[in-house]
Amino acid sequence: MNYLIGTDIGTSGTKSVLMDTSGKLIAQSLVEYDVLTPKPLWAEQWASVWLAAAKQSIKQVVTNSGVTPTDIKGIGISALYGGSGIPVDAEGKEVRPTLIWMDRRAEEQVQWVKDHIDLQKLSDITGNDVVDPYYGYTKILWIKQNEPENWAQIKELLPPDTFIVKDLTGNTAVNYSAAGNIGGVYDINENTWSDELLAELDIPRSMMPDRLVDATEIVGTITTKAAEETGLPVGTPVIVGGVDVGAANVGMGVLEPGRYVAAIGTSMNAALVSEEPIKDQGLIVWPYPYKSEKLNYNFSGSATAGAITKWFRDNFAELEVSEQKAGGRNAYAVLSERAKDIPAGSNGLVVLPYFMGERAPVWNSDAKGVLFGLSLAHNKEHIYHAFQEAVAYALRHSIELTGQDLGDYIILAGGVTQSPEWVQMFADVTGYAIRTPIENAEANLGDVMLAGLATETLTLSQVKNWQVLGEKVEPDPKRHEIYNEYFALYRKLYDDLNDDMSTLTKLSQLG
Repeated sequence: MNYLIGTDIGTSGTKSVLMDTSGKLIAQSLVEYDVLTPKPLWAEQWASVWLAAAKQSIKQVVTNSGVTPTDIKGIGISALYGGSGIPVDAEGKEVRPTLIWMDRRAEEQVQWVKDHIDLQKLSDITGNDVVDPYYGYTKILWIKQNEPENWAQIKELLPPDTFIVKDLTGNTAVNYSAAGNIGGVYDINENTWSDELLAELDIPRSMMPDRLVDATEIVGTITTKAAEETGLPVGTPVIVGGVDVGAANVGMGVLEPGRYVAAIGTSMNAALVSEEPIKDQGLIVWPYPYKSEKLNYNFSGSATAGAITKWFRDNFAELEVSEQKAGGRNAYAVLSERAKDIPAGSNGLVVLPYFMGERAPVWNSDAKGVLFGLSLAHNKEHIYHAFQEAVAYALRHSIELTGQDLGDYIILAGGVTQSPEWVQMFADVTGYAIRTPIENAEANLGDVMLAGLATETLTLSQVKNWQVLGEKVEPDPKRHEIYNEYFALYRKLYDDLNDDMSTLTKLSQLG
């Protein structure tokens, strides 16, 4: 039997899985770590932590699986959107921590871009019509304009998966999806770096690695040093799977255009894969990691989706958390079950889930979280239910931006799928049937599939035949009608409070 490994470097942990060529999961390993937040709205991580976690998790699945290492025919590695990219010096060492996707510090650089760059040209070339601190190129400009000593040391800016693969193989290559996700330096029409925009932004072209690859192209093979550190045989082929949410879509069987997938973890990435980029709708657009020169990934989503329910749990569910630590049921499961009989609309509560500003679809760093409609009749379960609904409203908002019919179902992935009540709520709010993955390993599964295709260990027909999704969960028509009204209020609340949110930001800075 032949085997493949998929490793995904995430925001809160790195996970590796080892599977056989029938799609059976043999072993998995998760190594966790933290995000550094030295100031409000700042978020950064050291790539050395990612690298250590990747090697540890790979070694653990090789060891724990009990398989003969020479039967492992390839490994695919995907990663979180690395924001600025990892700034490395001439020796390949990190210059500073990486400004990751959730970092919002580059507001002044956003204004600089708006003042100095032709925004229509930026949209035409990159496919992204909004300038926002989310994009990697604004974070790169922040380093350039605020840390000249660090800037002077930077030779290259590497996406996280590129950094890991370079260490394992000695070769440097950037997946098209990771390049495109940087934003203002990538030409979505030509699928290459934009020399014109790099020059106008005054970012050296030399900082962008020359080799751009599809996720089914072998970048290199495991070196002797990497073999000792991971347990993989020397010469094992390695691919860069690109941005993890794209790899996750592959892992859910999205190998053709037209399917919509929402991956909800700490944040939400909700995307439609299409042949033509969907421009001028406020969506984030970049090449799909698979068939990168033909397919595009058009997405939006809440910056703090699962994060708001975690915030609620950590601050208002101490009893449930303590019971879980004592060997009881998962705190989320308990909260969700207690709230399951609360009617649609949470008896008149609406939450805006903008707890860390918001990227697409509202693109507002000043956006704030709001709990609207509280009364003495509400309790903890009502509020938790309203938090769940807020994430579902955010998904519906993202869906509407595509302006397209999404077929007979959409795919929902991530931790939210562990709650049947929440999955039903997503169906009721959006009006679409929902299918969820059978295994909770979407990006890793995509990495396995892509590594299998690259090494010809798997054929496309084999991958398409893997049973990766469960049965449909259909929306309830009556609840959907009610949610139509609440969703309209959800949208209106943000519009009504937008100016007040900006005022509150200014007031909060007075102290």
